[in-house]
Amino acid sequence: MSISLVTGGAGFIGAHVVNELIDMGHQVIVMDDLSGGFEENINPKATFIKGSITDHELVTKIFNDYAFDYVYHLAAYAAEGLSHFIRRFNYTNNLIGSINLINESIKHKIKCFIFTSSIAVYGAGQLPMREDITPLPEDPYGIAKLAVEQDLKTAHEMFGLNSVIFRPHNVYGEYQNIGDRYRNVVGIFMNQLMLGKSLTVFGDGGQTRAFSYIGDVAPYIANCVNVPESYNETFNVGADKEYSVKELAETIMKTMNLEQPLRHLPARNEVEHAYADHSKVKRVFNIDDSKIVTLEEGIQKMADWAGNVGSRASGKFGNIEITEKVPSIWLED
Repeated sequence: MSISLVTGGAGFIGAHVVNELIDMGHQVIVMDDLSGGFEENINPKATFIKGSITDHELVTKIFNDYAFDYVYHLAAYAAEGLSHFIRRFNYTNNLIGSINLINESIKHKIKCFIFTSSIAVYGAGQLPMREDITPLPEDPYGIAKLAVEQDLKTAHEMFGLNSVIFRPHNVYGEYQNIGDRYRNVVGIFMNQLMLGKSLTVFGDGGQTRAFSYIGDVAPYIANCVNVPESYNETFNVGADKEYSVKELAETIMKTMNLEQPLRHLPARNEVEHAYADHSKVKRVFNIDDSKIVTLEEGIQKMADWAGNVGSRASGKFGNIEITEKVPSIWLED
């Protein structure tokens, strides 16, 4: 039986990857500090260790206690827009924490290190985003993700550590933290609707994204260790069809049979249009286009789940380091 460590396994994508791995017969150890995830998301067949990847002593102990075959590193604070204002927090959690894991993976001869990066590494104006494009990230979150990708490359060249890098984008679905006001627009909109609040849209809502259902992402992340052609490769993974934020809002309101006005906020500094080419991941993982979940289908699945779990309080981030130019909505009580 393979033994796998999943960091961020109480979080959104991580919890789904854990479920996939257990279905594949892996023994799974979940490490999560519960800063963005929930213990109830964790599959009861997994072993849960509460802690942060920034605690290098704890990371070392866990690697000494378990003979891991694989490391699935999904722990991150994935708020691109907020990362401008929490730079130290961003680099500590998303870069230094990752290095702690890579160090131990090298020492313990891990078979493969699976890392969820982001299309944030590409930056703006490089469409469609392809894996062979030179990354030009425009925010600290994307910079941190790219730095980890580059470190994994050097770790392979120097020490032979194998890795698979995925760049998912705008993923939504069950287990998402809908109470997080800084990230995951699908969850934000659903939560606002259930609370009877207007839907907050930055700018005119014309920004486009290819919103990706979790069921079209997590299985490939989990199964990549069984696909030798994926080792030491990088893959975009997600949906092909892009929608505007305004179209997304309309779809969610129609699906949930709830309606609220759009509250337009000042535009923020973000990539206006983002969609990726997925020909590489489709080829290597033999993905059938006809089985990809449509936006309407995925929103229905998530809405059914959200209706069962109910709305969540939208808390404020506790330590914004730079307050200049912070969107006012992020500071509201």
